[in-house]
Amino acid sequence: MIIYNVTINVEDSIHYDWLFWIKPHIKEVLATGKFSSAKMTKVLVEEDMEGTNYSIQYTAKSKADLDAYYKEDAPKLRDAAVAKFGTKMLAFRTELLLIEEFHA
Repeated sequence: MIIYNVTINVEDSIHYDWLFWIKPHIKEVLATGKFSSAKMTKVLVEEDMEGTNYSIQYTAKSKADLDAYYKEDAPKLRDAAVAKFGTKMLAFRTELLLIEEFHA
C-alpha cells in the first residue's frame, strides 16, 4: 500500500476559503479511482512559517495507481488549486510505502 501525503501551508488570509474548498477537492481526488481513502489532519507542530499546516494522506493500492494519478489527473487538479489560491498555499508531496500496520 502506498500513502501519498500532501502537506500544505495555508496563509491566514485564505484559511476559511481554503477549508471550504479542500473537502470537495479531496472528494474529487478520490473520484479519480486511484485512491481508496483519504485522511485530512492538522499539523500540530509549530513551524517558523506563518499560517496553518495540514496533511492530507491518500491511500493507493499500488505505485502503479499513484503513477496513473500523476499522469492522468494530478496536473489538472494541481492547476485548479494554483489558479484559486496562487502562492497563498504551498504544498509538498511525499510518497510513503506502508510496511506494516499495528493496532492496539
